[in-house]
Amino acid sequence: MRYNFLGYFIAAVLLISCSEPADAQYSLQEVYPDVQIDRPVEAVAEQGKLYVVSQAGKIYQLPSKEAKASEENLLLDISDRVVSGGERGLLGLAFHPDFANNRYFYVNYTAGDPLETRISRFTVAAGNKGRVDPKSEQVLLTYRQPYSNHNGGKVAFGPDGYLYISVGDGGSGGDPENNSQDRTKLLGKILRIDVNSTSGSRKYSIPADNPYANNSEGFREEIYAYGLRNPWKFSFDKETGMLWAADVGQNKLEEIDIIQKGGNYGWRVMEGTDCYNPSSNCDQTGLIKPIHEYKRSEGVSVTGGFVYRGKNIPALQGKYIYGDYATGKVWAITLKKDGTMADNALLLTTGFALSSFGVDENNELLLLSHGRNGKVYRLSQKAK
Repeated sequence: MRYNFLGYFIAAVLLISCSEPADAQYSLQEVYPDVQIDRPVEAVAEQGKLYVVSQAGKIYQLPSKEAKASEENLLLDISDRVVSGGERGLLGLAFHPDFANNRYFYVNYTAGDPLETRISRFTVAAGNKGRVDPKSEQVLLTYRQPYSNHNGGKVAFGPDGYLYISVGDGGSGGDPENNSQDRTKLLGKILRIDVNSTSGSRKYSIPADNPYANNSEGFREEIYAYGLRNPWKFSFDKETGMLWAADVGQNKLEEIDIIQKGGNYGWRVMEGTDCYNPSSNCDQTGLIKPIHEYKRSEGVSVTGGFVYRGKNIPALQGKYIYGDYATGKVWAITLKKDGTMADNALLLTTGFALSSFGVDENNELLLLSHGRNGKVYRLSQKAK
């Protein structure tokens, strides 16, 4: 995510042009008309509830089976330790695959002075139907943030049971420290760790098949893929296990990547398919190109989504749905059998700053509007 809030709300007003296709088939419905959440950035379904993350440092639990809710129910409040504002804050939430038994969930947030990212575990006390004790925090991993932007922020468990973490390049502009290509650093990467065991001084362990596990070159063993600028959101296809990531661009291009273990996605050598540093004749050897990119005429800050696996919209089955924060546009990517892109179709324009997608307990797609009075919407197909 890359934005100055006032500037991007102005940009949204200027860029949004109600550019839905003339035969638009899709619409948005408010899931909780009576609920407003301060700057929502993540929505995760778990055990019959929808958990919505407020960037300011709070997590709310809402009844996912109901069409309406009269008030938010606060699960966790760590706003006293979260540094929020701009691109900083409480940014990610993931429930352990065995949450029903161990009651663990994991968060990604920025804190401290100097600024750092923390990957932490919290525990829901047995029988607890109210708030989680902030003192249950177990910090697993920290890394410094040299600037206030490009924090990444997503955490999610993969089909392999490991925790994946998206990390931005550390901020400023143009990756001045070349963090994304430096494998001795965690910045500009997607990480993968095993939270079910510990190793040495670590409060987690390194999966044996991580690309740099037990390397002798000083590369960080947590790295799963690198060469990313600000992978704000990523997700796994629930049927194929394919890992999709949206990487926010610098000046020209927003990109969608399919992440491979050990892959180098080019930043800062390249921005999308264009040379960036150097600006021409860059060495592209071994760099993985995005499966799709779009220019500033379409949007300025990509928001990654999900491969649709719900039942209510058959026409979108198996398509990757994503959007743009500032323009509010939502698209669907269709892949060919060989894994290349067959089509990228505009579905609708939301009319709000689109911070995140989620899926409910039925795998139906949710969208979050980012603002002081943020809302949760569900993507629906218009009745014929």
